[in-house]
Amino acid sequence: MRLEIVGRNVAAVLRPPKVEPSEVAILSLSDIAGVLDKLADHSLHSICALALGTGMRRGEICGLAWGSLDLDGAAVRVERSMEETAAGLRFKPPKTRAGRRTISLPPNVVDALRAHRRRQQQQRLLLGLGRARADDLVFTLADGSPYSPDKLSRDWLRIVVSRKLPRVMFHSLRHSHVSALIAAGLDVVAVSRRISHASPAVTLGVYAHLFQSKDDAAPAAIEAAMRPRG
Repeated sequence: MRLEIVGRNVAAVLRPPKVEPSEVAILSLSDIAGVLDKLADHSLHSICALALGTGMRRGEICGLAWGSLDLDGAAVRVERSMEETAAGLRFKPPKTRAGRRTISLPPNVVDALRAHRRRQQQQRLLLGLGRARADDLVFTLADGSPYSPDKLSRDWLRIVVSRKLPRVMFHSLRHSHVSALIAAGLDVVAVSRRISHASPAVTLGVYAHLFQSKDDAAPAAIEAAMRPRG
């Protein structure tokens, strides 16, 4: 069509196959605390605490710099992401305006990050790297080199097996975060902003089954509204 070799696109008359939505395996609310407890002495503890506490993607976590963290103010600014290319690792800005955001941190995540910073500072001093600067990465390998997103996923799967954790993918920690927010009654607009969806409609499309599970309270709510006053 673009080259004007044919007069019409014959594929346009075909009906594409329907894609059946599938629910992603996630951690239940009762699993989250247990997973973090089993990782308390592991290097992945602070990473998993951040993922579960913010819903950040693995690339956003791997690309996070200390200057984007405000532990006193309990907030993290998501300003870039790390991706793997044929040429190696590189940083890239968020795809959308919604991707550049500030996320509030739960107190237990702040505590985990403070403990991680102390351990990292000790390790950097032993390696002769000096104290971490604002543009240094929060999460690195033992030698101070960047922690790639793919390696993070591989390391997570290994620890899932070795410590008998629920068998979910690392990206499922993001979904687990959203599930916990919805269960707590957070509205879809607030959830959408926190996880950087372009619009609440996207959030509803991905997590509609979780919002639907809250329908049990609807009859009582509407009954109360319809009850005669006075």
